[in-house]
Amino acid sequence: MFEQAFKNIDDVLWKEAGCTTELDYTEQTSWLLFLKYLDGLEQDKAMEAELEGKKYSYILDEPYRWETWAAPKGADGQLDHNKAMTGDDLRDFVDRKLFPYLHGFKQKASGPNTIEYKIGEIFGEIKNKIHSGYSLRDIIDHIDELRFRSQSEKHELSQLYEAKIRNMGNAGRNGGEYYTPRPLIRAIVQVVKPEIGERIYDGAVGSAGFLCEAYDYLVAKPNLTTADLKMLQERTFYGKEKKSLAYVIAIMNLILHGIEAPNIIHTNTLTENLADVQEKDRFDVILANPPFGGKERPEVQQNFPIRTGETAFLFLQHFIKMLKAGGRAGVVIKNTFLSNTDNAAVSLRKLLLESCNLHTILDCPGGTFQGAGVKTVVLFFEKGAPTREIWYYQLDPGRNMGKTNPLNDDDLIEFVELRKTLADSPKSWSVNVDDIDKATFDLSTKNPNGNEEVVHRTPQAIIDEIAALDAESTELLVKIRALL
Repeated sequence: MFEQAFKNIDDVLWKEAGCTTELDYTEQTSWLLFLKYLDGLEQDKAMEAELEGKKYSYILDEPYRWETWAAPKGADGQLDHNKAMTGDDLRDFVDRKLFPYLHGFKQKASGPNTIEYKIGEIFGEIKNKIHSGYSLRDIIDHIDELRFRSQSEKHELSQLYEAKIRNMGNAGRNGGEYYTPRPLIRAIVQVVKPEIGERIYDGAVGSAGFLCEAYDYLVAKPNLTTADLKMLQERTFYGKEKKSLAYVIAIMNLILHGIEAPNIIHTNTLTENLADVQEKDRFDVILANPPFGGKERPEVQQNFPIRTGETAFLFLQHFIKMLKAGGRAGVVIKNTFLSNTDNAAVSLRKLLLESCNLHTILDCPGGTFQGAGVKTVVLFFEKGAPTREIWYYQLDPGRNMGKTNPLNDDDLIEFVELRKTLADSPKSWSVNVDDIDKATFDLSTKNPNGNEEVVHRTPQAIIDEIAALDAESTELLVKIRALL
């Protein structure tokens, strides 16, 4: 029903000079979708208030409501061309009046989890890149065709929006930042098994794929009460995101999945000192694919007991700290984490094994992440008891994966089933923690049941490790000289 509208929007954006990539398409579609959604939400709430004999207090002042500036309607319900702005008038209104007005909501909001705060944050972080007011008019007219009222409409819109995020993820080298394959996320959720009433967290939320899939998993449970649904809306899903575009997309993605005011905070998670984390801050379930390959500044590293510039290693420490005792996690990380010999990697593996039960490692093949060639593993762990035995599963779909042949749900059925009994198979085996080298805590292991070839590390991975070791040696020499 709405697919043609999305295609028409992309066609207009493609011709627009300010929009040159899939990232631009998704960003510009997102802010307009958000305002159209907000208009529908306000109209619904006003109608509910009227039925109850109450007066509804609108969030937006009248000149800034969608029905006033974007799509004023005549008595026949059609666009009133005498009132609808276009050309330079429309562009100037959006850039000089609408965006500054909406950004001002951040200061007015009572807290970061309110819809007012989200409005202010979104419109302070992104800019209108549609330079032609005539192109903007065309896009607004297509957006206005969309409806968010019924569950089926929201479901279709969420599917179309997910497709945009997938295309955006595939468009660049760092696709994994925006898009974790949904079949992989669904398998992780099925293994971790979140429950109604548990608080679920992703501190590197990206496009909110993990939280959206966890929501779909929980909302499909039978016999949910009104209280359960309210809990899912307001007190179940939490996230943090550093990047402006990803933050906007996460908010919109969760809204389309049915969560009106997502608990997503725009912040750099790693600037929080782990020593300040209290019990009330912790979560029952953590699902995440933190960015890997990033380098954090020394002042950020000061927030962690194991200091390292590797972003993913800092996130893993954060996740361990943020889990409640008995809490469960499924975290994607580069497979070199299992065997890197630098001090931080060794110390982190030791911390993980001693403070958590690392019960499962899913080894994913190259090509799992389209647009990103790195090999990854998924770590499944529970906090509060040390690791005794690790069950490994080597995912092998039997084909070369890529953009035209992506991971699918069927590829992961065997993993999810075998995981229930931790059974040995040609692709799975168990390792006793006593057999792990206590000097290196190396977690890489060859499948004893198959005839796999040894997968050697890439030259880049070796170069990165040499650079890390050189940096450590330099730091050590400086300290020694200071003592002499």
